[in-house]
Amino acid sequence: MTSSHTNAPTPDLRIVPIDNVHPHEEHDSQRSVPLIEQLKQAEFITNPPIVAPIEDSEHYVILDGANRCHSFQHLGYPHILVQVISYDSGYVELDNWHHVIGSWKADEFLHSLHGLSDIEVVDGYNAHAIAHIYFKDGHTIALRANVKNIHERNEILCALVHIYQQNAKLHRTAVNDPQDNWSLFPDGIAMVVFPHYQPSDIIAASRYKAYLPAGVSRHIVHGRALSVNYPLELLRDEHTSLEEKNEALKSWIQNKMANRQVRYYAEATYQFGEYE
Repeated sequence: MTSSHTNAPTPDLRIVPIDNVHPHEEHDSQRSVPLIEQLKQAEFITNPPIVAPIEDSEHYVILDGANRCHSFQHLGYPHILVQVISYDSGYVELDNWHHVIGSWKADEFLHSLHGLSDIEVVDGYNAHAIAHIYFKDGHTIALRANVKNIHERNEILCALVHIYQQNAKLHRTAVNDPQDNWSLFPDGIAMVVFPHYQPSDIIAASRYKAYLPAGVSRHIVHGRALSVNYPLELLRDEHTSLEEKNEALKSWIQNKMANRQVRYYAEATYQFGEYE
């Protein structure tokens, strides 16, 4: 799914019940644990999670921000600020992250792979693989599995990711060339490349709780709201109704617009200092 838009609509920001947002992927404990600690001290939500509406309901699938939503739920927030956008809008592209595995030994990783009962490890590229792994020494392996559907494939891929989540450092990267990633991540020992998904796969994964591994799907949203800095105390409030909270949010956004505090950047950007 691609987009040629040079402009994007004003972000659709809403406050919704935390129980109405549903993941399509497992949360990443390497990210969510420190994020929970940061949120305990934070005053604002900086970058709202991106969600898509689930047809014929008041519920949403999380496209980006599963760790943020998990952290809010863990801390007992009744509501969360989100940006709502539909797959059908033409402003969402679905791609993949690759995983660079760092701070581990390649032989230990390989040994753990061979311990997965449902995976066959073969040398080189394989068109029927469920994932490929490129090692820093130039060795490439393909992972094959006898699966009947994407849900079964997701379950096996989750088991794969759990191995290095528990034993190594997980870096996400959009860089396709392994050689370029070794310079970006000096502690890297291997790069994992996953199969591509369709929007229907994301919705189904959420609906049936057949989750993708953490940090695999990558949603590129044109017109994404960043650095919003909305007060967390307004989301924590359990005495104000959801309707009143959204009316207050609407007034807050109108005030930002009136004071020219919202700026649209059409070009692709890099944002430094992100922690969530």
